[in-house]
Amino acid sequence: MAHIVILNGPNLNLIGKRQPEIYGTMGFDEYIPYLKGLFLPHLITYHQSNHEGTLIDWLHQYGFDAHGLILNAGGLTHTSVSLADAVAAIKCPVVEVHISNINEREIFRKNSYLKPVCVHSVVGKGLHGYELAIDHILEKLAPESL
Repeated sequence: MAHIVILNGPNLNLIGKRQPEIYGTMGFDEYIPYLKGLFLPHLITYHQSNHEGTLIDWLHQYGFDAHGLILNAGGLTHTSVSLADAVAAIKCPVVEVHISNINEREIFRKNSYLKPVCVHSVVGKGLHGYELAIDHILEKLAPESL
């Protein structure tokens, strides 16, 4: 059984309410139980914070023991060297996820400080991107680590 941790950053608590034309209408309160059921018997832990330091603390907390991390840092993706440093400092693989296609949005969203330190990126797949990220992590795990 793998332990996968999903960390969502600023404003992602508003998914399902915020700009549904970009982010969709399903919130994480509905999506996470579905996701956990889809990947049984694996353990999925989910946290969201609007605070950069809290995200860094969680990366430190889970980054040495979890089998994989999924990080959607929201707008911090484009600004936070500190988050990138935290990802680079931990040992478990981190997959960067973005619900919208950041490459087709405002110019400042094209830059990701996280992409170079993550093992994979999933962009523009909606909430399904989290499923793809978990699949990626599970495919890369050695059978004996499960």
